[in-house]
Amino acid sequence: MRDARKDQKAVSIRRAGFWASLLIAIFGAGWGVSRCAAESARALPAPEADEAVAGAATEVTVLAGGCFWGVQGVFQHVAGVSKAVSGYAGGEANTAHYLKVGGGGTGHAEAVQVTYDPKKISYGKILQIYFSVAHDPTQLNRQGPDSGAQYRSAIFPSSAEQERIAKAYIAQLGRVRAFDSAIVTRIEPGRNFYPAEAYHQDFLVENPDHPYIVINDLPKIAALKKLFPEVYREEPVLVSRGSE
Repeated sequence: MRDARKDQKAVSIRRAGFWASLLIAIFGAGWGVSRCAAESARALPAPEADEAVAGAATEVTVLAGGCFWGVQGVFQHVAGVSKAVSGYAGGEANTAHYLKVGGGGTGHAEAVQVTYDPKKISYGKILQIYFSVAHDPTQLNRQGPDSGAQYRSAIFPSSAEQERIAKAYIAQLGRVRAFDSAIVTRIEPGRNFYPAEAYHQDFLVENPDHPYIVINDLPKIAALKKLFPEVYREEPVLVSRGSE
């Protein structure tokens, strides 16, 4: 019963954002506003700098780009990713709770911890997908219908090498003017990650008909399949099933 009440709160918190998304989807063409996530997805050049193939079986990075439902859903469909967990990064352990983070004053961002096999997919490719389809890196402290610092674009590297590659890729995208506006993605090293509540895990897969998912996140999956067919996997890797 307690989890059900929490789940209802989570859905209700997104409700205002859903109605904003719906209005944009219906009237966006007339207002000159982007109508769905698929329209902000774009083909980007691969990173010029990337990590060497490591001997480690797995590596981990944490990425934030708006609501974690969609970011998690994208990376669950990427071959070479063994786990994508929704959670919080940037703040303290005692505030890593959905209702507290939703207030915007905890320092946390909704984020996704991505565990991947560097022999199958590189960190550079992870970043290319992140910037291409998982979110819009030019939106400051917001993403689509959701606003606040908890929805910021941020990378939480797990090593100095990841930090170097991320900074180099952002600079590269800036040089080639890959986006119409400046990239506002923050690099935040040395931050802990805290998994989100169970009812948030696998949300896109478990709720494909949820209006928020239909409008904001399913277009991201379609864009991933279109732009990255070589790494797209039809069967998502789920938190509820463990690693591959």
